[in-house]
Order: sequence, then C-alpha cells, then structure tokens
Amino acid sequence: MNKLQVAIIEDEVPAARLLHSMVSRLRPEWEITVLPGSVDEAVAWFGEHAHPAIIFLDIQLADGNAFDFLSLVHPTSVIVFTTAYDRYAIRAFAVNSIDYILKPVDETRLLDAIVKYETMQRTVNGLPDDYMDTLLDTLQHKEKRFRTRFLISGVDRFWSLQVNDIAYFYSENKVTFAVTRSGQEHIIDLSLNKLTDQLDPDRFFRANRQIIVCIDAIDHAEPYFNGKLVVAVRPPYKSKVTISEEKLSAFKLWLNF
Repeated sequence: MNKLQVAIIEDEVPAARLLHSMVSRLRPEWEITVLPGSVDEAVAWFGEHAHPAIIFLDIQLADGNAFDFLSLVHPTSVIVFTTAYDRYAIRAFAVNSIDYILKPVDETRLLDAIVKYETMQRTVNGLPDDYMDTLLDTLQHKEKRFRTRFLISGVDRFWSLQVNDIAYFYSENKVTFAVTRSGQEHIIDLSLNKLTDQLDPDRFFRANRQIIVCIDAIDHAEPYFNGKLVVAVRPPYKSKVTISEEKLSAFKLWLNF
C-alpha cells in the first residue's frame, strides 16, 4: 500500500522540525517531506515531484507568502495553514480549507486537523473544482468583518461601548473585562477565546491567557526573564503583561505590520 505523502513548507527550521516530529508521532505510516521555506525553492520542488496529499503551509515564507506559492503552483493537495499570525488563518478557515493551526503548534490541535482530513477523505469525493481559486481569492481580497461595539448593561440602562475606545481585555476568575482608554472597566459576556475570533487582529493581540491588548494601548516593551518580553500598556494593567518566547516572533510581526 502506498504511503500517504505529506509536505511541510516552513521557513523556520525549529518549527519545521517540531511539526515533522509531531506528525510522525501521530501518523508514523505517513511519508513526510520538509521543504525549504521559500517560495522559489518550494515551486521548484513541486515542478519535479508529484503533489502530496497534504501540505502544511506556513503563511509567511522567507521570500514571500502562501499566496505567492499557491498562485504559482496551484497544487492539487489539501492545504493546512500553519501561522503565527492569525489574520490569515481566519481567512483560510472562512473558505473551508481543511484547517489551520496557530503556532506554536499544539499536538491536540494538529490531531484535530489530521482527523478532519481523514474524515473528509472518507465522506467527500475529492476537493471542489474551485477549491484553489476560492482559496486564492480569499487570501488576496476578502476581509472578515470584525466587531465594532459591545452592548453594555448597567443597573438601569444600556449603552454601546465602541471597540475603538478599548485599550485591552483581560480575564479574571472566568469573567472578561474590557478596559477603556480612560481606565473604565466593563464586563463583557464573551471569553477571550471568542473575542480573539471577533476582534481585528491588525489591532488586537492575544498576549497570553489573561489579556488581549490593543496596538494603541502599548507604551513600550522590554526584555524579561527566560526569553520573554514584558509590555507596558496605557492605562496600566494590574500585573505584568508578558509575551512568551514562543509568541515573540508573532508579536514582533504584529507590531511591525
């Protein structure tokens, strides 16, 4: 029986090795090829080899991005996006690409993507004819509409809180709070996980499990212990806002976008 062919296209060598190790552990019977994380080299490889069944494709490559690669190759493969920057992942998910995985890759999340692919293979007769064209169009053009306001309930009235007025969101004892630029706090009836999907990722970043910060609220960042960063925000947060070493590259990319 032929082994299922899988390709990993990732420009960060440690991330490529980690993903290869995880996929090998979850599906040891698959044959996995790790390609250089550049558009030119990946295009050249696809010109000389049969297209694999699955491509784990990083959005940001050394000399371009996933759109550049896909538009040149038009692979017949199922695409699983891997990215440290979730604006693109949201777009890919919206057009029902098989799945996306945010970096650093979580093995449980990776297994979910693999099982989803295997289920599709059993129940669906191939990819839609317009799969790649739709995917390319979405990556290039279509923007997700993000939340612009929240309905806030007071003792005797309701009012609308504009997202543009919010400096950051934080979670405490399973309650989510929005903190405005003036320092006012309001309870929001959504978890940080759900807020992450609804907020514009160009403006908001999930710093850690406790807080989502707005780009306009950041005063500065400085090195911290164990490769972390600590971020100063306005108005000040009650404790240190830390960025882990694993999220550092995504945070810097976000600041520089």
